[in-house]
Amino acid sequence: MSKNDVSQDTTDAVNTENTDSAADIEDLSVEELQARLQDAEKKAQENWDNLLRTKAEMENLRRRHDRELENAHKYALERFAQELLPVIDSLEMGAAAASAEGASLEQVREGTELTLKMLLAAIDKFGIQAVHPEGEPFNPEYHQAMSMLESPHHEPNTVMNVMQKGYTINDRLIRPAMVVVSKPAVNKGPDGENDKKGANIDEEA
Repeated sequence: MSKNDVSQDTTDAVNTENTDSAADIEDLSVEELQARLQDAEKKAQENWDNLLRTKAEMENLRRRHDRELENAHKYALERFAQELLPVIDSLEMGAAAASAEGASLEQVREGTELTLKMLLAAIDKFGIQAVHPEGEPFNPEYHQAMSMLESPHHEPNTVMNVMQKGYTINDRLIRPAMVVVSKPAVNKGPDGENDKKGANIDEEA
């Protein structure tokens, strides 16, 4: 048997099956056709209802997620405020103590230091950390160089002084540290002028 014969037999079988199905439908009564139609409509309605139900569930899930996210932000702010309230109380007591008769500078200093410790402890609970890189290599990702000074006591590009601390929150920078950075000292000759030989060596380096 050739391939053409096989293909023809397959085609004939499909046509025969379709013809038989059509013949079966033709043999059905009106009542049976109506029953099949009602069954098909019922299944279509069930599928449509399932689709609407799934869509409603997805919308409810989205709304619940948005509500939970909003509440999470509100709750975080509420916790942060609660942690700051003792700091505010301490500042108010410190201000009152400083204004009292007989208050000493030492008492004011101690009160200020205590309040600062409370504040740092409060922000630390929320992942806020100070960036104080004195003596560390300059890092442009966390430091902002305000000036550069020659220093024979520091390696080049070392933070010599921190003018203002930086801060991160959960390792994300929210303010860079403002720093003074060291640069190589230029050698000078006996007359006080720059030593060209030393300068050339630095440039080649």
